[in-house]
Amino acid sequence: MWQVGFTNKAVKQLKKLPKDVQSAMAFLIEDLKLRGPMLPDWKHFGKLRSQGERFHCHIKSGRPTYVVYWEAIDKRVRILEVYYVGTHENAPY
Repeated sequence: MWQVGFTNKAVKQLKKLPKDVQSAMAFLIEDLKLRGPMLPDWKHFGKLRSQGERFHCHIKSGRPTYVVYWEAIDKRVRILEVYYVGTHENAPY
């Protein structure tokens, strides 16, 4: 089992999301807890190039598209941290 935390900024972003996107986020968090940072069956999942152990996926397609970014803080003790959840347009690259 993995521990999944949030940055303060990500918590604030999550609270502003539409309810259906918050529900999709809840499913993603449960999947991260069970399976860890590698979730290739999630839509547009990918590891961010040249950014260490950082990953992202889409949790809602369309306009706007909502994305989530997370980082494997410590694989040895299984800690992940979500650092962005919001629209694709404002995503940190």
